[in-house]
Amino acid sequence: MRPLILIAGLLALGACTPPPPPTPQQVAARCDEEARRAAGPTGQVAVGVSSGRGVQTGISIGVTDDYLRGRDPSTVHAECYVRLTGAAPMIPYSPALGR
Repeated sequence: MRPLILIAGLLALGACTPPPPPTPQQVAARCDEEARRAAGPTGQVAVGVSSGRGVQTGISIGVTDDYLRGRDPSTVHAECYVRLTGAAPMIPYSPALGR
């Protein structure tokens, strides 16, 4: 019985390890998305047809507090990057670059 308790304890400790840090690509993608949302409202429209329910539609609109406060997307991107990595971004945010 004791070996089972020991194994269960070791498994519980193994589950408590912190997640790995995000990759540079993940940080860039997340901060780019935050900057895009600060630039303006986002939205999504969905239309579908189902044999059981007929035509279905949906719409969603998202507005961030950064947009409402008029914050510069470049500033939002830089602050996000520093928050996630502790370092300043090497390449500044530019919506023209498709980043």
